[in-house]
Amino acid sequence: MSEVKRRYDASRRREQARARRRATVLAAQELFERDGFQATTMTDIAKRAGVSAESIYKGFGSKAALAKAVFDMVIAGDDEPVPVAERPEVRSIFAEPDARRKIEIYVQGLAGRIQRSAKVQIVIRDGRHADPTLAAVWEKLIDEGLAGMTMFGRHLLETGQLRTGIELPTVRDALWNCIAVDHYERLVLQQRWTLGEYADWISRAMIGYLFD
Repeated sequence: MSEVKRRYDASRRREQARARRRATVLAAQELFERDGFQATTMTDIAKRAGVSAESIYKGFGSKAALAKAVFDMVIAGDDEPVPVAERPEVRSIFAEPDARRKIEIYVQGLAGRIQRSAKVQIVIRDGRHADPTLAAVWEKLIDEGLAGMTMFGRHLLETGQLRTGIELPTVRDALWNCIAVDHYERLVLQQRWTLGEYADWISRAMIGYLFD
């Protein structure tokens, strides 16, 4: 019985720690998006999340690292420890035989991700000019985007359906440019396009460039 109780207590502590982490990330997202990165203090976040500032530093290390954690959660849509390759969207992309349709499926998911993450991406992108600690976070987002588009571009090339002579670096860079938050910012946030119009434009841009 004591062994069962210890396992139960450990599981309960892990769930409580996960709940505190989630509350902290959500509080940081709200305050970063509302007040900006520089104006938001760790004390503000701790108060909103109902935790101590010390626990935030212990769990995340810095405010910039917390901003990255916000991005990671909003881009995924949850905090479940599920690898990207095992998520339904990726499975459906790999199962689809038509390369154009693969892009359309990808962009459908992209639209939701960019809608959730655009504000915090912009906070990080613009904040890095005033706060050097965000520069490394922005570079990490760039690197992750390039890595993802390298994988996706390679998968598209393997179908043999892209235009003749196009190579992986060109495919990667074209895809990576299309997923930039700048397009969503201009078309949706500034020009008030609908999310569907934005997704259609991105799909057409990708397909129009990558296929004969």
